[in-house]
Amino acid sequence: MRKALSLLLLASLCLASYGKNDKKSLANYADPTIGGVSVLLETTRQTMHLPNEMLRFVPLRSSMLDDWIEDFALQMPNHRRHWVFGFMPFCTPDPESVWSAPGVISNEETRPYYYSAQLDGVTFEFAPSKKSGIIRMTFDGEGEHQMRFRSRTPIGFYDHEGNRVVTGTADFGPFECKEYMTAYLYAEFDQDMHNIHYPGEDTKHIMLTADNSRVVQMRYGISYISKEQARDNMMREIPAFDFDRVKADAQKTWEKRLAQIEVDGGTEAHKRTFYTALYRCSERMVDINEYGRFFSAWDRKVHESDEPFYVDNWVWDTHIALEPLHTILNPKMEVQKINSFIEMFKESGVMPRFALTSGEWAGMTGNFVAVWMWDAWQKGLRFDMETAYEGFRRNSLERSLLPWYSGSATPLDSFYTEHGYFPALRPGEPETIPEVDTNWERRQAVSLTTVNSYSDWCIAKIAQMLGKTNDEQLFRKRATNYRNVFRTDRGIMWPKDANGEWVEPFNPLHDGRAYFTENNAYIFNWDVKHDLKGLIALMGGREKAEAKLDELFHMGVGTAKFRFYNVLPDATGLMGMFQMGNEPSFHIPYLYDYVGSPWKTQKYLHSLIDTYFIDSYLGMPGDEDGGGMSAFVVFSMMGFFPVTPGTTNYAIGSPFFEKATLNLPNGKTFTVKAKGLSKENKFIQKARLNGKELNKPWFTHEQLMNGGILEFTMGPKPNKEWGSAPEAAPLTDVND
Repeated sequence: MRKALSLLLLASLCLASYGKNDKKSLANYADPTIGGVSVLLETTRQTMHLPNEMLRFVPLRSSMLDDWIEDFALQMPNHRRHWVFGFMPFCTPDPESVWSAPGVISNEETRPYYYSAQLDGVTFEFAPSKKSGIIRMTFDGEGEHQMRFRSRTPIGFYDHEGNRVVTGTADFGPFECKEYMTAYLYAEFDQDMHNIHYPGEDTKHIMLTADNSRVVQMRYGISYISKEQARDNMMREIPAFDFDRVKADAQKTWEKRLAQIEVDGGTEAHKRTFYTALYRCSERMVDINEYGRFFSAWDRKVHESDEPFYVDNWVWDTHIALEPLHTILNPKMEVQKINSFIEMFKESGVMPRFALTSGEWAGMTGNFVAVWMWDAWQKGLRFDMETAYEGFRRNSLERSLLPWYSGSATPLDSFYTEHGYFPALRPGEPETIPEVDTNWERRQAVSLTTVNSYSDWCIAKIAQMLGKTNDEQLFRKRATNYRNVFRTDRGIMWPKDANGEWVEPFNPLHDGRAYFTENNAYIFNWDVKHDLKGLIALMGGREKAEAKLDELFHMGVGTAKFRFYNVLPDATGLMGMFQMGNEPSFHIPYLYDYVGSPWKTQKYLHSLIDTYFIDSYLGMPGDEDGGGMSAFVVFSMMGFFPVTPGTTNYAIGSPFFEKATLNLPNGKTFTVKAKGLSKENKFIQKARLNGKELNKPWFTHEQLMNGGILEFTMGPKPNKEWGSAPEAAPLTDVND
């Protein structure tokens, strides 16, 4: 009888814990290998680092299915751009055979704070600190214990100091940066090396041989100032060869960062997807202040400062969800990042688009720094907006808005200022503006008009706040320019030539970068986040706008897929013509909240997340872009999303966890609860915010930061009445 009672008690305890958080380490839910095999575009990288810190360690391979590691890159200066200081240990009887050999690996373990792999005769382990790292190698094979350093850049050199120290330099960049930037390495072994040699006069490589000790450790520091500073960084952070301490400290750091959002319920797969996304949201920007000094690529000088200096941000990607997420979770850091951009503007006279470690890169389109900073300001963050405004204004009115070009305004920019749209070329018409890339990027005329309408609206709001009345009027007018490329008789965005005539022939499905950035007209039809009220009116009202959304999610590519992707390779993760794998699409599933059918938002989000963001190598539908896409996952799995950065509203989707708690930096908590949630019960039946009935599909940033509970009752069938009233929609208006 006692045995039976014990079994019943055990069974009841197991049932009680079903769907609950099993207290597993949050850092161990995060799996850097997720998304490591790309169907078409870039894979994610296994990146080991501390949150938003300078050192990023990456095993270099073609994908997670590749068991050959070219090198372990001791540093990645820019997200998925540049890898420096390749390192690889070997256990081999023929040292001369490994100068260019890969490391063949198996039995990998990858965590944000730790990496290990079995090489041929060597177990390799790595753990990160802020600007330094430590490696432990356990040799169990036959042959000499070799340590190979290789340059990963065209200009790179190594030297040795005594029998234990290797130093190195690597010049990286420039893309469109003014000059190369130099990374410095200081690496020290815990025992003497011998047979230190180079493959001839080329000092891009160096080989060292350890004695027959079974365990060899190497600690190293990275700097952008000097080799001496690299050594100082290493000694501050890793004063002893204590691998386990560095690993444990790194895990604690990640546990603290990931615990900013705690989830209960949901599946184990959902938790892995969620915490991996949250980990990737902390890869960048990175602080390159090296204990009171930093080297700035914007004026090529070393600055003395106790403030962080953050670099590596592609604002085209990150203004949509990543920066709004950090505005909630890490507002102090967000101000420091914004201050870093303002400092870059002061030093160079240019407000960056893409602020790489190595300097400005005129990537992509738009003046989205204005969107990012206005969104932060609207949500209570404070910084030198007067100076920042000068940078936004200069970018919009004096510098060129052309894609992938950094320089003064061109005749196309002057045309835009005068006529309110970028003129498109007709098929076969030759390009006449030398600043336009004619090989691939082209003019992107329609999307240049829509994206700059949005950023100019944010600039108008800033001008209003600063009391600059004339500027406010100027930028408010420019904020309506998107209307000049909306063809009302076709109900879609359409290219227009310099004579004001609609371009014919034009295929909204298949015509690419001559008119649009990485997508087509069906995506950029919704690229008017700042004036959804006006856009819906242009489309003929809520019912017609909803019909257009329905069409988007159900239409096919209209040709063979290989032909479609030959023109639009970034349009990945398709659901109909909706493109989950590219940033301009992220807000679109939430637009059903604005046209009276929030239940469709709820349905499509569950389909999209469960299809395209699975916890496997294939779990990323497009370029992840250093948190740009992962932030969409974090927001959407919690159950809400910032459709229009620059406003304080969050549109409601459908949660994936029974409970998600945001531990806010002000000491309060905001909790999203979903009663009855299951795979089938994904539809919101009713909602309450802090105990009061909520009949609209949105809430505000102020409500979130004040703390409280947003509670949903879920069911298997949609409640088509909830949040559907016209007055419930969080419509944006260009005149607000």
